[in-house]
Order: sequence, then C-alpha cells, then structure tokens
Amino acid sequence: MSELSYREAFKAGIVEALEADPRVFLMGEDVGDYGGCYAVSKGLIEQFGKERIIDTPLAESGFVGAGIGAAMGGMRPIVEIMTVNFSLLALDQIINNAATLRHMSNGQIGVPLVIRMACGAGKQLAAQHSHSFEGIFAHVPGLKVLFPGTIEDARHMLKMALADPDPVIIFEHVMLYNRSEEISEGSTVPDMHKAVVRRAGKDLSIFTWGGSLYKVMEAAEQLHQQGHDIEVVDLRCLRPLDRSAIIASVQRTHKAMIVDESWKSVGMSAEISATLAEDALYYLDAPIRRVNGQEVPFPYAEHLEAACIPQVDDIVQTALEMLGSSEAKGR
Repeated sequence: MSELSYREAFKAGIVEALEADPRVFLMGEDVGDYGGCYAVSKGLIEQFGKERIIDTPLAESGFVGAGIGAAMGGMRPIVEIMTVNFSLLALDQIINNAATLRHMSNGQIGVPLVIRMACGAGKQLAAQHSHSFEGIFAHVPGLKVLFPGTIEDARHMLKMALADPDPVIIFEHVMLYNRSEEISEGSTVPDMHKAVVRRAGKDLSIFTWGGSLYKVMEAAEQLHQQGHDIEVVDLRCLRPLDRSAIIASVQRTHKAMIVDESWKSVGMSAEISATLAEDALYYLDAPIRRVNGQEVPFPYAEHLEAACIPQVDDIVQTALEMLGSSEAKGR
C-alpha cells in the first residue's frame, strides 16, 4: 500500500505512459519548466527532456491542433489544457477535427489523443477559470469523456484512455488535487466506460461524478446515521454514459437524485433525468431531484462561490425531502 494524492496519481500515470511507450509525450502551457499549473508535471522535464515534455505558447487552438496532427501521424500525445474555460478556444479543433476524422475518412484516420483539463469551482478563480463544461464535450459523438473522482481512477484511467484509438477527454477537478488515500500498488479499476457503485443502498440512488463524489459520500454517511440507506453511483464516464447501471440502481432503490456541479439547464443532470424518464419511469416512486450549481457565472468571493455549488448540506436536505423525513428543514 502507498499513499497518493489525486495530483500524484495523475503524475504516476503520465510517468508510466512515458516510460512504457516512446510515442507518448506531454504538451501544454507551463507543463515543462514551471511543472504544470497544478504541479502534476513537476520534475518531468528533468526526467524526460524537452522533446517529450513540451511547453507550448498560450494558444489552445494551435497546440491542440498540433496534438491532433501528431496523433494522426502515429504518436500518442497527452495534451494538457490549463483550465476548462480555456478549452473553449480549442472547440473547433476538438469538435470539428478530433471527433470527426474517423467518420469523415471512413475509418482510415484515427485520432488517439488524450486531452486533460482542470475544472471546477472552490479555489476562488472566478468566472473564467471555475466552470464544469463536461456536458459540452459529452454532447459530441466521436469523443469519450472521463471524470475520475477517486485516487485509483486518477491513477489508472489515463492508461485506458491512451489505449483507446479515438480522442478521450479527461476532466480533473481542482478541489481533488490535494486529496490523498492509500491504494495498493497492484490495484486495478473497472473499465473506463463503466459506472461504479461506491456505496450500496436500498432507499435512494444518488448519481454523481468527479469533484462532487466525496461530498455525496459524506452526505450518504450522514444520512446513514439518520437511518437511511443510500446508494451512491459514480458515473466516471459521461460519454458513453453507462445507462444500464443508472437504470439498474433505480430498480433497486426506486428513487433518484443527481448531483452535478454544473448548471441544471441542458446539462448532464438533464440527460440522466431524461434517461430515467424514458427507460425507468415505472421503477420510480418519486420525482427525480437534481442538485446543481447555481445558474450564474461563478463569483470570486469565497462565500458566494460556496453558495453557487452543491454542498453536503444541500444533498442531505434534498435526500431527506425525497425520503419524506420529518428531519428535512421546513417540515
């Protein structure tokens, strides 16, 4: 057993990939000499050199396009976009090129590219650095979208992504980087496409991913202390979405809540709700509830930022209302 942080887990995955395959390289803003905006690549330029740890200009469209070209040419690039908001500058490359080339070439051209990006609120980085845009990318055929919320997933999902013949987007929540736990050196994780039940229960299913997972787990424990048996499903992969796991959970519990830091309108929580309405309506004993980020650009002020994203108390109170508990506030 060894203790790793979320940050160290990603770094270990990158090192493993670089050592295992000479086609792998890392490129992005400040990944080399500075060691990465969130220190994931700290020390790698000394270990692997500037040909494999490549600092790029502040030009997301340009260096993502270079990564696509390298992948088409047989390399296995890992492209780091400093923060998810900056990925919007590369949407043309990602959506019009990376996601479409296999289809447009009748399968002759693949783009085995991995794009990593930090996302999420909690560090007072305000409206241009704090959002969760995974729903934008999960909307696009041709992409796979991963959002690991555990240390073990952070350690192992990069390897799975690099083995995929098509482009994979990996989101990394900024509030997880310093979290750590002990993991086994020989540990394995389920296939990257599969959702995982992190806590089994029979009273209510809560679906979540990424940075909200630890809040949901804490809420589930608080609810357990009040006599409620909560099932927590970590979706992990948002495209393709493991719809069968979502339906199977609701078949067990008959109630569903979705916790999503991003906005409620036209997002991942809406897609999951639609899946349940279309394919699991008759298993539900109560309306689906969603706990989302507030529909405003994220503010800078600490107390306003905290008020804009789901917190443990919000999850607990919504669950109590769904379970008909007298302990719910206002009852």
